[in-house]
Amino acid sequence: MSRIDIRHAHSLSRAKAKKAVDEVAVKLAERFGIDYTWEGDVLNFSRPGVDGQIALGADELHVQAKLGFFAAMFKEPIESEIRRVLTEKF
Repeated sequence: MSRIDIRHAHSLSRAKAKKAVDEVAVKLAERFGIDYTWEGDVLNFSRPGVDGQIALGADELHVQAKLGFFAAMFKEPIESEIRRVLTEKF
């Protein structure tokens, strides 16, 4: 099983950062069929072959994901897209 682990600094207020993460989650849900739920400041997401979370800190986001066998073959483009979206939103 392959893993993605990204830390990304941000300077947004907690409310604005949470709204931005939620917007990203909505797009992922529409585009890739990912289910997500908030537990406090942690957004948990999953779909067959992918389980992860985005933890919202005061000045950084921590994205962690476990990729199943099939998704692991696309780890690099998935990780690259996550980094691109984080840079765009934060």
